[in-house]
This record gives sequence, C-alpha cells and structure tokens, in this order.
Amino acid sequence: AGLPLQPASKFNQGTRAMSSAVARSLRSAPASARRLPGRAVLSRARSTAAVGVADDAEPQGSLFNPTAEHYALRELCAAFVRDEVEPQALEFNRAERFNHPLFRRAGELGLLGVTVDPEYGGAGMDAAAACIVHEELSASDPAFCLSYLAHSQLFVNNLARNGSAEQKAAWLPAACSGEAIGGMGMSEPEAGTDVLGMRTRAEQQADGSWLLNGGKMWITNGAVSDTDLGDRYLIYARTAGPEVKASKAVSLFYVERGMAGFSLGQRLKDKCGMRASPTAELVFENVSLPAANLIGQPGGATVCMMRNLEIERVVLAAMGVGIARRSLEAMNAYATDRRAFGASLRDFGQIQRHIAESYAEYMAGKTYLYQTALGLDLDAAGNRLDTDGVKLYCTTMGKNVADRAIQVMGGYGYMGEYAVERLWRDAKLLEIGGGTLESHHKNMVRDMSQLDAMP
Repeated sequence: AGLPLQPASKFNQGTRAMSSAVARSLRSAPASARRLPGRAVLSRARSTAAVGVADDAEPQGSLFNPTAEHYALRELCAAFVRDEVEPQALEFNRAERFNHPLFRRAGELGLLGVTVDPEYGGAGMDAAAACIVHEELSASDPAFCLSYLAHSQLFVNNLARNGSAEQKAAWLPAACSGEAIGGMGMSEPEAGTDVLGMRTRAEQQADGSWLLNGGKMWITNGAVSDTDLGDRYLIYARTAGPEVKASKAVSLFYVERGMAGFSLGQRLKDKCGMRASPTAELVFENVSLPAANLIGQPGGATVCMMRNLEIERVVLAAMGVGIARRSLEAMNAYATDRRAFGASLRDFGQIQRHIAESYAEYMAGKTYLYQTALGLDLDAAGNRLDTDGVKLYCTTMGKNVADRAIQVMGGYGYMGEYAVERLWRDAKLLEIGGGTLESHHKNMVRDMSQLDAMP
C-alpha cells in the first residue's frame, strides 16, 4: 500500500485532488495502459526498449510522489509513454513531424490542462504534477514533451493564471481537450534574453480594439506542419511609447489562427534537436484584436510573464531529469551487457565513474526539482532564485548524463537507433530556451544579494 502520506502541511497547499478527467483515464484505459509497468530494462539500450515506472518506484507519500494522486498520475504517464509515446519517437523525430494524433491523445488522458481548474477542463493539480508529466514524457521523447510544455504551460497555464473568468471559459476547454493547439510568443529575432526590448507593438484604436504589428521567432507550436499555423497563441507586445518604463509597457493578447493579417512566416527546420517539435516564425500585419482579447490590464503583462517563466523553468528542469533518467538506465544496462577484455564493461573504473557520477547528479537534481516544485505557488511570483537555480542545474545535468551515456556506449551510443544520441541533441535546447544559463546566473546572484545566510 506504500508509505503513509505525510501531513499536507509539508506540501504546497495549492495541491488539489486529481480531476475526474485523469481518474476516468485510469479507469477507462485498456488494461495494457493501466497496469504498473515492470522495471524498464533496455535491451542493449535500444530506443525501442520498454520505458516506464520501475517496480521499486518511489511510493506515494515520497518526495517524488507526494500524494496518491501524484502517484496515479505518474503511473498513467508511464503507461502512456510506454504504449504510445515511445513507439513513435524515433520515426517522428527523423521526419521532423509533429504527432498531432498523439497530442490529442494526451488531451483525452487529461494531461493538457494538468494545472488548470476542473471548471475549465483541467486536472486541478500543482507544479509537482506538471513536473511528473514532463519528466515521464522526456524520458522517451523530449521533442513531443517540448510541444506539450508550450501548450500546457506557456498557453494553458498562462491563461489560467492571468485571464478573466470569461476568457478562461471561452478558450481553455478546447485547449485542455486537445481540440486546439496553443503556444506563446515572446522571443523575437532581436529580443531573446532581452525580452523587454521587443519591437512587436499593439496600438489601441478609438473603438477599444487593438492593432497588432510585428513578428515572433523561435515559437514552439508556431506551426503544426510546413504550411499550417497552430490554433491559439498568447502574444506579448509593447503597448506604450519609449517614455514609459519597459516593464510597464508590455501587454498580453490572445491571437488565433484565421485572423486577418496573422500568418506563418516560416517553419524552422534542420534544428540540432527537438526535431519533432515544430518551431516557427509568426508574422502580424495589422491584426485587429477585439478589446476582449487583452489579457489583464494594458502594460501589466510583465508580472504575467515573470510568474509563468517560473513554472516554465521548473518543468524544463523536469525535462532534464527525464533525459538523465533514461540516459542513466541506458548506460547502466549497456555496461552490464557489454563485455570487453574478458570482463563486463561495468567492472572498469573509468566506466564506473561515468555511471556513479551520473547517478549522484541525477538524484541531486531530481530532489532539488521536486523540493522546488512542492514549494511553488502557481498564482504568485517571487520564486526566481530556486526556479532559476533548478533549471540551471538540471538542464546541464541532463545534457552531461546523456553525454556520458554516449561515451559508455561508444559507437552504439552515437547511432540514431539508440535513444541517447537523440536525448543528447535534445538536451542542449534546455540550456537556451526558457532563459539561458547566463540569464540564470545574473538573476540568481542578484537575488542572493538579499540573503543574509544560505538556506
């Protein structure tokens, strides 16, 4: 039955019961998708090997599965990954194609609105639940997970936290079900880390509507194919002149496919990694937006941005943890199976160092991740030190563990037939997207100037 649950006071008070949507998924899924998978034993670490929750996975009441609902969610995700995500990962990454049916399947399982109130079709869970989903998906297909992140956190959670009741009722249900694919536009060709230097502008008209002009770059889910836009986006734009402080001059708008003047600039292909997650340039030419499409107050979007960046960075850290876990499983299994010089590869000190250091770093990162997530209030800002810190550590940790896995597996690890070379390529983006490592250094040291003592 697992360990007794720890007192609720030890966990984020925002944690709620798992929604009926997720519970129904557990009941209605076929037996093969419901049962707890056995230990993931990777046959020579091939990418087609089983993935899932190990027989000795942390029980409910642990740091990584703090409640019965979190544990059930992890089981659900692990089964989904094993049965439906893993079999398609290599094919769709090689073809640079977005798996739209699989995305809709995630909606059927109740995963697309994991942090959204059930009133709007979500699961009503917390940041730790979001980390569980991202960790499990990234252990198999980080590219699919990246598109999931852009939808579930950058669009869905962003709107859930910052939209009005009317806006949430109008736009969230279809996003939570998977009927509509969402994303968020913040970065521009000349405004990445310097996000407040954005040039996209929205000017209010006499009738209260807004006229949007400019462009956004590197937008995940900006396209679903080479020619087609996604469905719905939250777009940050400057709405005041240079005389207004930049942090008070940015507003957030809801924009959808089909609006006159909104077009796909280009789908960006031939990326180093994350190839099954579509990335695009979005173009806005005199796009007329109703007054009702403004999210929050004019000039008030910087707080929305900072609050949502915190959960984005935490789930990007979870992706690093998922990549590290799969890579560690792969090198550990391979080192046992492979023999050289008459002995198992794992008997050699150089290999032992790769595996042992990877395990220690993985466990340190995973612990930091869930400790941070359980203390994160999704409705508040001000958690930057540790949300930046956990992304800083876990994303590089995931890349390094994947790198070691390739080193342990030698030529096999370098081949596309095996998962680790794809995980290694995918991991690099985590050190750039959602804030570069350098921006985390700056933010953390600035915040640490306010500390008298370390935690």
